[in-house]
Amino acid sequence: MSDISKNKRTCKKGHHYFKTSDCPTCPICEAERKPNSGLLSILSAPARRALESKNIKTAEDLSQFTQKEIMSLHGIGQSSLPKLLEELRKNSLTFKENNSN
Repeated sequence: MSDISKNKRTCKKGHHYFKTSDCPTCPICEAERKPNSGLLSILSAPARRALESKNIKTAEDLSQFTQKEIMSLHGIGQSSLPKLLEELRKNSLTFKENNSN
């Protein structure tokens, strides 16, 4: 039987939370910093962090990358793709074309 206290953590801000993985991210801090609107507001925390790592904050920023480049980012999965495509469509944008012939 595992001891649940082994999974109890406290972040730098003092939030107490339980985690079953080794991921150091505080879910309370992540929820607090989630935007209320825009591209990043429609994504899960891992997908949001993946785009932030490339300084992608808007649909316009996203359109500067190919779909392959975005899908290769750690944190972006198949469930993110329809949301990203819809956001691009709403802004009359598309992913950058892959010109590697």
